[in-house]
Amino acid sequence: MIMQLEGKVALVTGAASGIGRAAALALAGAGAKVVVSDINAAGGEETVRLIHEMGGGALFHPCDVSRAAEVQALVNLAVTAYGRLDCAVNNAGVGGDMLPTDRRDESMWDLVMKVNLKGVWLCMKYELGPMQAQKSGSIVNVASAAGLIGFRYASAYAASKHGVIGLTRSAALEYARMGIRVNAVCPGFTETAMVEEMNAANPQMVEATVKAIPMRRLGTPDEIAQAILWLCSEQSSFVNGHALAVDGGTVVQ
Repeated sequence: MIMQLEGKVALVTGAASGIGRAAALALAGAGAKVVVSDINAAGGEETVRLIHEMGGGALFHPCDVSRAAEVQALVNLAVTAYGRLDCAVNNAGVGGDMLPTDRRDESMWDLVMKVNLKGVWLCMKYELGPMQAQKSGSIVNVASAAGLIGFRYASAYAASKHGVIGLTRSAALEYARMGIRVNAVCPGFTETAMVEEMNAANPQMVEATVKAIPMRRLGTPDEIAQAILWLCSEQSSFVNGHALAVDGGTVVQ
């Protein structure tokens, strides 16, 4: 594997499983030291163990991305431990429940917005400090294909991911002259725990969704991780403010 990120430091939230874990492993495989974070300590420590087995460098620190003090402590730890912060993958998120808009509970709406949108903003707020100091950095926010198109029975989730894309584009404009790029990756339906939970609740909906994907299959976490790795690396050095759909062609229909 080409060591695209040799000597770089990366931070990944929501890295205990799924896309976050795959991204952490991909970044480590490309040579980066990785700060792994999640509210799931056991899963996060397992991700670190897998990176160490690869011969990579990593450490785990728990963080609830909706809490500013915890996010600030996470970023401070990364800089203290490794001296810099080159790449940040803001992946932590929740799906919420599957209900029509008028039946959605206010507390669930607030939770989805707090984690998915406020959490990404808080992460960027503190990641941008060290990146500005070193005049370089790449931030990748994990949005969703549901941030580009509507998503029945998931209005809160779709709204939060649309918000992530707007946040990404705005920040990309603000920091472009400072050597910092900010992009988003927009996965379609992917083989993750979130989709497994949706399938358990409503198998017919997931089956119908797969049939609507032009490639007629779910994506894999590794496929999303490779897109994230590319956006973090210098191979995408002129890509800024972009929302990259990795969805088997779903949103172009």
